Amino acid sequence: MTAFSTIVALAPLYLLILAKKSGLARQVARNEPKLPPSDGAGVAIAQPILSGDPRLGEVLGDNLRELPAARFLWLVDLDDLEAQRICNDLATRNPRTKIETSLHAQPPEGTNPKLWKLEAARAAGIAEPVFLVLDDDTRMPGPTLAALLQALETHPLATSLPGYLDDGRFPSRLLAQFVDNNAALTYLPLLPFLPPLTINGMAYALRVKKLNEIGGFAGMLGALTDDLAVAEAVLCRGDTIFQSARPHWVQTTVRDGKHYFQLMHRWFLFALLLLRKQPLQIRATIGLLHALPPLLLLALVITSALVPSTAGVAVLIATLALRGLGLASLQRAIYGRVLEAPLSSLISELLQPFHLLHAVFLRRIVWRTRRYKVQDDRHFTAIE
Repeated sequence: MTAFSTIVALAPLYLLILAKKSGLARQVARNEPKLPPSDGAGVAIAQPILSGDPRLGEVLGDNLRELPAARFLWLVDLDDLEAQRICNDLATRNPRTKIETSLHAQPPEGTNPKLWKLEAARAAGIAEPVFLVLDDDTRMPGPTLAALLQALETHPLATSLPGYLDDGRFPSRLLAQFVDNNAALTYLPLLPFLPPLTINGMAYALRVKKLNEIGGFAGMLGALTDDLAVAEAVLCRGDTIFQSARPHWVQTTVRDGKHYFQLMHRWFLFALLLLRKQPLQIRATIGLLHALPPLLLLALVITSALVPSTAGVAVLIATLALRGLGLASLQRAIYGRVLEAPLSSLISELLQPFHLLHAVFLRRIVWRTRRYKVQDDRHFTAIE
């Protein structure tokens, strides 16, 4: 097979998978009704908070303004004086909003620090019917919360779709492009055929009654992947998860290239832990839809570079153009705006096979302020 025939074989297959996934994602999004925004009434919003990101106060403040009727539970480390200062300052400047800041010691060895805080908040008593978990870098729009609240009428657990905002720097843009180009294409296309396997841990809502019935987060404290642990606790009881096509917005300051690779390594390792628990048929389907396209694109680019020809380069350029148009169109439908940055988007996808290999062979992650050695999602140890 010549280089050109290889390119001609790879390009249509890549575009076919992209078009099929995009069409299914659009179908799911169209079928979900748009609702008037919620102001957060009846919702307790729990946010485990750690300082270090310069946008922390800005993101927390945006949620206060967007959801003024909610009750905010800010869960802060006992020794995190900067986070305490930010939370106290926001509480002082927003006296009409229900804000409760609680301080928490470091969890015992082998305990998930996020779930440790969430269980403390739940055990203290939640009067509201809905418990919404938000990461401290996540903004929850009122319309998206409304979609989650409606879903909780028929499902005990609901999650929304992440959209990433970058700060203009290259590492941040790479991370944002990974999420923005893959979230809708990962979470939505299988929904017509397969119920959600997990949730997006950045933003999810539970009925408090159901949360208490499953014993809160206490039985999950030994899990490394908190989102998978919460999903499994619900699914194993025969209940279902609702995956909304409505976005929540995430903005993390990615300090440099090293920080970018640490984040991507953790995310890919968590994805592998999820896949390991699935039946072979589901693993094969997910591999075909999500792992194969970046490999096809990488093979297409390498073949075009190693054996260049006018016709081959023309096919590559056409493929990349159609890819960009497809992603931009889908993002406009899902997020209401185009988030794709062509060069960063391409580099992000080409790096995905390397992130996958990194996660397969290196089982040590950096999470927040600590390093962990990971055996599986229930066995991990802190490394000094």
